[in-house]
Amino acid sequence: MTERLLVVTADDLGLTRGVNAAVAHAHDEGVVTATSLLAVGRELDDAVAMLRSRPTLEVGAHLALVGEDPPVLSAREIPTLLDRRGRLPLSYRTVVRRGALGRIDPDDVRRELGAQVDRLLGAGLALTHLDTHQHTHLWPTVGTVVAELAARHRVRAVRLPTSHARSALGWGVRLMAARTRRRVTAAGLVGTHDYAGLDEAGAMDLDRLRAALAAARRRGAASLEVNAHPSLPDDPDLGRFAWGYAWGAELAALTDPRTRAEVARLGYRLGGFLDLPWPSRPATSAADDGTPPTCP
Repeated sequence: MTERLLVVTADDLGLTRGVNAAVAHAHDEGVVTATSLLAVGRELDDAVAMLRSRPTLEVGAHLALVGEDPPVLSAREIPTLLDRRGRLPLSYRTVVRRGALGRIDPDDVRRELGAQVDRLLGAGLALTHLDTHQHTHLWPTVGTVVAELAARHRVRAVRLPTSHARSALGWGVRLMAARTRRRVTAAGLVGTHDYAGLDEAGAMDLDRLRAALAAARRRGAASLEVNAHPSLPDDPDLGRFAWGYAWGAELAALTDPRTRAEVARLGYRLGGFLDLPWPSRPATSAADDGTPPTCP
């Protein structure tokens, strides 16, 4: 059986201390190999401290144009991204609707997401990948900025989310995902060949995780990212989120010995974004000196 690369990413690091503790546990005792950190998260400092003691856990930026936490920049600096109360919208649907109506200034996106990347780099982190909260970089305006930021800062990988659902929504996501992949490749960046986690968001329990791995193995791609959302099941700070996520069940799935056994049985090798090979003919990036981005 051909060995294939599996990157297991835990999202929303920095959201709460319970999330931070769960991500650490899922790396130490489970299958998590990478995590995506919210620069706007309330527990950013605690997350950075945790990462410094775990050099084998890859970290990327979980860039946010949506969510309950405030942006890095002020309303005066990014007016088209905020509502009348000066807050980010709670759902990606608002971003898509505003974008479709031409009500989002790409420069506002560039300023805010750039400030978020700068905040994480300023904390001394070596970023291995970029992605977005609620996958807003599937929308072209946001995706273009994310690819630009990755190339500029020599972050070699960008998440390439997609859907495998047999529905109108799934078809729409796949259409946007194909365009996002072309955009990322044209910028001289890499991503996994396959992905799971969007359809199962907040519900990646043991059965769904094993099913996602088996389905991906049947599709046969050389590399796969699975992203999950673990937290401690009794985390009191998650009460402010109305997402309905099964945080504790996802943590249990990621640390269950049966998951690691299934990974091995299906012929996957656990690794990170730094293990992804460059394309055979990488495109020139948007870096100032014209060279493709390098590993941190």
